[in-house]
Amino acid sequence: MTQLYGVIGDPISHSLSPLIHNAWLREHGIDATYEAMQVPDGELESALDTLTRQGARGLNITLPHKHTALALAEEAGDLARRIGAANTLIRTDAGGWRAENTDAPGFLHTLDQAGISVAGKNVLLLGAGGSARALAFVLTDMRAKLTISNRTVSRAEAIAADLLDTPEVCSLEDGLNRLPAAEIVINTLSLGHSGQSLELPPGHGRTFYDISYGAAANKTLSAAAAQDWAPMDGLGMLVAQAAFAFEHWFGIVPDMEAAERKCRKVVEATS
Repeated sequence: MTQLYGVIGDPISHSLSPLIHNAWLREHGIDATYEAMQVPDGELESALDTLTRQGARGLNITLPHKHTALALAEEAGDLARRIGAANTLIRTDAGGWRAENTDAPGFLHTLDQAGISVAGKNVLLLGAGGSARALAFVLTDMRAKLTISNRTVSRAEAIAADLLDTPEVCSLEDGLNRLPAAEIVINTLSLGHSGQSLELPPGHGRTFYDISYGAAANKTLSAAAAQDWAPMDGLGMLVAQAAFAFEHWFGIVPDMEAAERKCRKVVEATS
């Protein structure tokens, strides 16, 4: 019997996850299908009840449901509990759901692949949303000298309060003034979705990592490249977090490089 997997979010029609996962399912001869499922905010619990009755075996969770997914799960991994958000659900033998977070290891994988060490580096994290929270845990665990900069400072302070090593916190205006001293800049602000960018000082080869990709990242990354920053987008992180979710479900680490190449072709054709 064909098993059901999928990604839940709102909006979700733009998601590349079905492209990624269905290719891996075919490659490994797994009798399953992976679908995008639009579920409005506040309706995750009823959606999970329905999917449980339908026999769904695994789910990815994206905005705006990551915190709720953790709260609704009967079990949770240590990392998901620490971060306070889940992007992966695994059906348990008891019939419930186990929550995991693969955003953090997915981000770490991209740093490793790029040969970027954050230990002892001045890292400026722009934004304090759900994705920034997962990244902040990775960065402090890896002993970065972290500063979290956000328009609403209280949101950055809320992340900082949950970290083992308390980072600096500042307003977005103050953070942008600190760009010349930052050795690595990581942007989680959704500037590209509204056609905005950042005014960057000369980068001198420093890393500017925007966790968006495609049209949403083009403007910020182009501005970074023009100022001699080393730009990175978030497509590698998307594929890596998907691969680690696939490993949770099937015990298989799939081919990330081929998946990223395929996704880049799709993104380049549509952005």
